[in-house]
Amino acid sequence: MRISIFGTGYVGLVTGACLAQVGHDVCCVDVDERKVENLKAGIIPIYEPGLKDVVEHAVAEGRLTFTTAAADAVAHGEVIFIAVGTPPDEDGSADLRYVLAVGTTVAEHMQDYRLVVTKSTVPVGTAAKVQSAVAEVLAQRGADIPFDVASNPEFLKEGAAVSDFMKPDRIVVGTDSARVEKLMRELYAPFNRNHDRLIFTDVSSSELIKYAANAMLATKISFMNELANIAEKVGADIEQVRRGIGSDPRIGYHFIYPGCGYGGSCFPKDVKALVRTAEEYRYAPELLTAVDAVNDRQKERLYQKLSAYFAGNLQGKNIAIWGLAFKPNTDDMREAPSRTLMQALWDAGAKIRAFDPEALEEAGRIYGTRDDLQLSHNAFEILDGADALVICTEWQQFRSPDFSEIKRRLNKPVIVDGRNLYDPELMAEKGIEYFSIGRDSLGRDSL
Repeated sequence: MRISIFGTGYVGLVTGACLAQVGHDVCCVDVDERKVENLKAGIIPIYEPGLKDVVEHAVAEGRLTFTTAAADAVAHGEVIFIAVGTPPDEDGSADLRYVLAVGTTVAEHMQDYRLVVTKSTVPVGTAAKVQSAVAEVLAQRGADIPFDVASNPEFLKEGAAVSDFMKPDRIVVGTDSARVEKLMRELYAPFNRNHDRLIFTDVSSSELIKYAANAMLATKISFMNELANIAEKVGADIEQVRRGIGSDPRIGYHFIYPGCGYGGSCFPKDVKALVRTAEEYRYAPELLTAVDAVNDRQKERLYQKLSAYFAGNLQGKNIAIWGLAFKPNTDDMREAPSRTLMQALWDAGAKIRAFDPEALEEAGRIYGTRDDLQLSHNAFEILDGADALVICTEWQQFRSPDFSEIKRRLNKPVIVDGRNLYDPELMAEKGIEYFSIGRDSLGRDSL
């Protein structure tokens, strides 16, 4: 099938590359000329395991092309995906200007039937707005051209997006059109061979499914972080609590790991957008509001523990940080807990030395060059003379480091672990002062 995708960001690029990988003819369009030229040259703007190989192979086979010419993309694809950004407005609602602009562009250039599919995460009612935008422009043109608008939300995890797309748990499509259902079944047939993963719903339900999924996962994380703080207050061990409740099959072990808060481009934005949608319909979503508030508070826990350890005096202290990305296997630092910690440390007069396997370039882009920030490609070098080590991201290589080397390099063997990677008893045996989430009393007075 001939497919066009507007937007070559995280969702658009993964979607385009994976659709091309299975044989579809895909044209990706973006307004950023430099990004398009880089993609043509094989330069991938994001780190995502396996993506570069898929893109390079599809481009070499001639099934994946990149352009800035919107008219060419509209002419190319019978199915046109909208995968542009939906950044949050000041009130937390999703900004739909780019999504609607694509609808307008498609209507300006289409000459025969087109299926427009919203792939971006968008609030309920967006497909209807795109439908109106396309119809309005066609009316202005005096063109009687058939078209459909459908919803097809993405469920890609950063760090596993290629695998998620190629082996999906489910493929949700919102439509009431038999023609659309036939086209989407043909499109996704290569991913649907083992059993039927396609779930067809009405458009509004499809749009809400995406927000509901992310909000549910965010709720589980905030719930466990709330429990972790209670555990610190009452002297319990949240990891033992986690195992105890996770063994109940009604609860399970997924997404019940306490930590220093969730981040990234999806959970924070989508929870806020869902809250805003509810408020627009005059409903007060108290649970979702609390999920967001608990997460914001949890991002402060690492600083609170450091501040308590140093008796409120972090002026001039050198703090080493392992992990800047919001999660492993990505370079994405959007809404990352590390950013909350770093800003709090700078405000307190501390200096930061940081290591991350993939996010150093992104950190340099965000913060630039400054005297109180050292970015290093060596995880152990940043420990030399540091007053404490903080772990913000659970990268695989942090799970079993050389603790004797850590102890030797730090001014004082102190680890504050935002991901509960280590056994407190083992750390005590090795002579390391170890503080984590929901397993000790350090900083509990600030709760």
